[in-house]
Amino acid sequence: MTAVPANLILSRDDRPIVIAALFIIVILIGGTAYTWMHFGSAPLLSPNYLLQQLQIGSFLGIVAAGMMIVILISQIDLSVPWTLAAAAMLATAIGGPWAIPIGLAVGLIVGIVNGIGVAYLRVPSMIFTLGINAVMRGLMVAHTGGFAPQTAATDLMRYLAAERTFGIPNALFVWLAVSIVVVVILQRTALGRYIYAIGNKEAAAYLAGVNTRRVTVICFALCGLTAGLAGVLLAGYSVKAYQGMGDAYLLPSIAAVVIGGTNILGGRGRYLGTLVGVILIVLLNSVLSIMEMPEAGRQVIYGAVIILMLLVYGRGERVTS
Repeated sequence: MTAVPANLILSRDDRPIVIAALFIIVILIGGTAYTWMHFGSAPLLSPNYLLQQLQIGSFLGIVAAGMMIVILISQIDLSVPWTLAAAAMLATAIGGPWAIPIGLAVGLIVGIVNGIGVAYLRVPSMIFTLGINAVMRGLMVAHTGGFAPQTAATDLMRYLAAERTFGIPNALFVWLAVSIVVVVILQRTALGRYIYAIGNKEAAAYLAGVNTRRVTVICFALCGLTAGLAGVLLAGYSVKAYQGMGDAYLLPSIAAVVIGGTNILGGRGRYLGTLVGVILIVLLNSVLSIMEMPEAGRQVIYGAVIILMLLVYGRGERVTS
């Protein structure tokens, strides 16, 4: 029997990426066949349609980038929905040249508070961030009096989120910049090594001299910052902010991360996988919209994916331990 060359065997991190990429192809083929049979056209293969979907997906991609960093240290951030919404609402309320800095500052501050609660107060991240999400929701309802904000995005926000340069949506350039920063952090810095070390075993990382509390705060701060940036861009794309605008980004962002092969228990994962996972989620959502799948059905699908991947990873951890 001929041995398979070592360089042709997929690594543990590469396998989920390849599987997700194959699913993207399946979605494109299946969606194209469906639209061709029902509408007599194949919009999914149109370059302009794909660019539009990627433009919409850039907001999810930015949120997922921050979520991946937190998941890598074996934590979770459930405050993303109202962090995103609060950043958008305050940015549009302030307006002018301070709109974007205020939006980013809101996300950063919420992230730092989350990090302090998890790292120093030792409250489980799921509980603390869920509480912060409720606090932010209450603050924004109080800020607007329970009504829709009567504000609009600035020209710069609309330019970054909705306009195009050389035919390419500017939001994709912002997503690219965020992706480069995340890849550099994870692969080229000591912080990236500390993140993976904490995710694998926090106690061992601490004994090795890593300031685990500081790294945890930084990770949550980055997650909050990306949520704030996504909120600013989404407000620019929608021309205004509105309550609950971040609710649709929590489960899909987690699903994109785990679909791409990041271990939801922490310590393992590549950003390329998250990138592929976002594209898969965006195209799947597009096809489900064409099929008129209700929002409840989509949430069931996202939740099922997360549970399935958690079971797979959990089983893998028990087997190897």
